[in-house]
Amino acid sequence: MTTWPGYQPLKRTLLATLTGQVLEIGAGKGANLPLLPPAIDWIGLEPNPRARRTLTQAVAAAPGTGARRVLDAHAESIPLPSASIDVVLSTAVLCSVDNVSAVLAEIGRVLRPGGRFVFLEHVAAPPGSALRRVQRMIAPISRVVDRGCDPGRDLAPEIEAAFADVDLTHYTAPGLLKIPFIAGTAHR
Repeated sequence: MTTWPGYQPLKRTLLATLTGQVLEIGAGKGANLPLLPPAIDWIGLEPNPRARRTLTQAVAAAPGTGARRVLDAHAESIPLPSASIDVVLSTAVLCSVDNVSAVLAEIGRVLRPGGRFVFLEHVAAPPGSALRRVQRMIAPISRVVDRGCDPGRDLAPEIEAAFADVDLTHYTAPGLLKIPFIAGTAHR
């Protein structure tokens, strides 16, 4: 595990690398919009109607010269043509999708050859650890009260199985729980 540089500084670093046509899955209420490079063309995929309304307002007020638009869809079925996106962005989203494998397959489908999947996700603690047991215990509650979040998903192996070229780092957040995260890029 690597020393945790902080969620926001790490996210800023990853988002600064975005170029071209960017699809953000689970764009929520638009928390990443102020951090995006100004020239990218951005598409925000958001299935939640309440979040999508707020996101649409945030997009209208967002800085930048690139095009911005919001799509009403789930990441398991992205309504975009194959090989049409340069970068897919995911920040703390894969914990809440219905089918991680289907989402990763869709990300691979919409990425252009040479395209990148950029991610920053919280993941399951090591097997047998006390935190892993806690994650399993709270998962049924978390799924209901936190927009479907399953804190015990082991996402690194799924991402590594879905993409041939993956560069990821494991981080541990400071604090009592020491929540594990992964961050990095995967190339198509």
